[in-house]
Amino acid sequence: MKLQSTNISLRALEPGDIDYLYKWENDTENWRVSNTQAPFSRFVLEQYIATSHQDIYSVKQLRLMICDKENTPVGCIDLFDFEPSHLRAGIGVLIADKSDRRKGYASEALELLIEYCHDTLNLHQLYCNITIDNEPSVLLFQKHGFQITGIKKQWIREAGKFYDELLLQRIR
Repeated sequence: MKLQSTNISLRALEPGDIDYLYKWENDTENWRVSNTQAPFSRFVLEQYIATSHQDIYSVKQLRLMICDKENTPVGCIDLFDFEPSHLRAGIGVLIADKSDRRKGYASEALELLIEYCHDTLNLHQLYCNITIDNEPSVLLFQKHGFQITGIKKQWIREAGKFYDELLLQRIR
């Protein structure tokens, strides 16, 4: 299966991605959606990249870089909490720079990953967690067949305020 569409491609992590990951993982604006509490060191991220080739069935996660037509990384898309016995996984997507958002990259990446999850991993169910105020992400996932199936009340705390988090699922 080729993980490529009109405007983007998905590929495995490479050692040269360290600068992108270091910038994206340590951008505090991304911490809310990634549930990060502290910065990552270059060393830790280099180790992560070095082991990223491990099989999804062993490590229960997969991160792919989203690259534009010029093969420049614009973000990443993740499978996490992979449960092969239950045929499900969580999905997260990040388009890192605000100038690259709303260009369709996340939508194309999500479409490719859903196809991979169904055709290669034979998954029955995909899910994601999105704070209720992140309307662009909610609409993105709904566009791809995800339905809101639950609300976790006051689930995420940021700057002394609590936010509800939506659970969205796509069942095959």
